[in-house]
Amino acid sequence: MKALFLVRHGQSSWDDVRLDDRERPLTDKGKRDAAKVGQRLAESEVALDLLVSSPARRARATATAIARKLGIKRRHIVEDERLYRGEVDDLLQLIRELDGEHKRVMLVGHNPLLSDLLLQLTGKDSNLPTCAMAVLRFDTRAWAKVGRKKLDKLGLKYP
Repeated sequence: MKALFLVRHGQSSWDDVRLDDRERPLTDKGKRDAAKVGQRLAESEVALDLLVSSPARRARATATAIARKLGIKRRHIVEDERLYRGEVDDLLQLIRELDGEHKRVMLVGHNPLLSDLLLQLTGKDSNLPTCAMAVLRFDTRAWAKVGRKKLDKLGLKYP
């Protein structure tokens, strides 16, 4: 069984219009929501094997807040450009390249990309609001089969 957690970054600030999109920070609400997501996962005793984040500041901050609640050190968060600038096929490739030893993997990124990936994997048109999390379970031993194997279970969680 493989579990894939898709998390859209927390609410970001548009206060400083001079900032490049990649550098936009989280709002206070975005920080609180990200911590809530991490706390709920910790209370459910979820142990991630890998946490992959977009390199954008708001996604990294979301991933860091979640990781902190799960006892994962910041240096163990992997950044992947495909979560910022990629297409659905790029994310499918990222997933299919994952080490088979990893059973529970979280991707922290952006919309519309994550919602499009969710549609591709589930056939359900679900818009992920900020800091929402989709949990997908696949009855397979190999990440390479994700997207080719039928989805076993889908759960949506909101902060």
